[in-house]
Amino acid sequence: MPGLPKPFSPRDGRQSETAVFVARGTRRLLRRLNFSTVTELPLLTGRRADIVALAMDATISIVEIKSSVADLRADAKWRDYRAHCDRLFFAIPETVPIQIMPEDAGLILADAFGAEILRQAPEHRMAAATRRAVLMRFAHAAAHRLHRLSDPEVIAQGD
Repeated sequence: MPGLPKPFSPRDGRQSETAVFVARGTRRLLRRLNFSTVTELPLLTGRRADIVALAMDATISIVEIKSSVADLRADAKWRDYRAHCDRLFFAIPETVPIQIMPEDAGLILADAFGAEILRQAPEHRMAAATRRAVLMRFAHAAAHRLHRLSDPEVIAQGD
């Protein structure tokens, strides 16, 4: 997105600039809705969720960012995320046609400044043991990242 300020969050090189801006706008929306979020959270399967959002009641949502039509068509791994959340969303920029997005997931339209939920995700409660495992990964990742902000020389280990 030309002319926009560079995002503050660290990038690992896998995300396009569009995806980074969609993540920022989506996280702003989720924060307004009282969710806490982490990005690029490793799941039990070894896959990484783009955004994991935690509600005050321990409901967990995963938001998969799709920055283009090609991105959606090339990726089927998002189906695996259902087992690790209570609700699954896609977040897209306005350049991705809404009609091609899977209808069995929620849909968020986002840009660098904000987002809106176009379609609420259906709820599918995950198993208690999986919830505990995701919550622990979320907590550890958030704590490690916060530590790294105050002590940049600390060695990152798999968060």
